[in-house]
Order: sequence, then structure tokens, then C-alpha cells
Amino acid sequence: MKVRTLALVSLVGVAAAACNQAQASGPEVTAYVTPTCSCCAGWVEHMQDSGFTVNVVYQDDLTAIKDEHGVPRELRSCHLGVVDGYAIEGHVPADVVTRLLSERPEVVGLAVPGMPMGAPGMEMPGGRVDPYEVYTFDRTGPQAVYEMRQ
Repeated sequence: MKVRTLALVSLVGVAAAACNQAQASGPEVTAYVTPTCSCCAGWVEHMQDSGFTVNVVYQDDLTAIKDEHGVPRELRSCHLGVVDGYAIEGHVPADVVTRLLSERPEVVGLAVPGMPMGAPGMEMPGGRVDPYEVYTFDRTGPQAVYEMRQ
């Protein structure tokens, strides 16, 4: 019985280590955030929990980095992620970023404008979720609704 228990514990440990390794080796995101924004930290945690490796860069003003990555002003939110050449503006869910990386559309990036309640990093006590849209964009502005969330 002890041998089976030890074998099972060892197997669970190996599986957990494999899961942690797989999670740590996911797509790499550079997240540009302001140092005092808690919702930015919530989005970073959401991305990490979804298997992304996130490198956080703190900046007091994100205007220049958003301009550099072609984020239209009307789609801006509080933080910017950059993954595999795509700009990810605001509270875009990790599964939508994964879809983007799989489909690889010819866009500059995705954006969730504003700060909708219930979006990743904007979770509220009581579970309030406001409907919101994830937009594609290029350097000329918003292009299309990529996904709707309710």
C-alpha cells in the first residue's frame, strides 16, 4: 500500500511540474502598465493564470508606447500588452488573445476600450459583468468587432 501511495504521490508531483512548465512556456507578453493601477495587475494575473509568460514594464505615462504600437485613441484603456507583434489594448480576455495568435489576422491588434465591469482585471464583488466588445484595429483606427462578451 505504501509503495502505491508513494508512486501516486510521485506521479502527481511530475504532472504538476509538467503543468507548471507548460504554463511558464506559453506565449510571451510584454505588459506596459502604470505602477498604481490595480486593474492592470489583475489583467496581468489573468494572463499568467491562462498560461502566458508576462514581462511587466512600469511607466507613468503610456501615451508614447501606445502611439508607437498604433493603438487608436478612441480604443485606449489603461494598459497595453504586446504579444508576437500584436498590440493588446486594455482588458482583452486571454482566450481571445489565444484565438488571435491562432488565426493571425492582418491587424495591428485587439482592444477593449474603457474599463468594462467583469472583463479580466475588472472583476467586481457580486460578479457584475457588463457586456463589451473586443475590436480589431489597424493604424487607421477600429476595424471590426472581433468578439462580443456578455
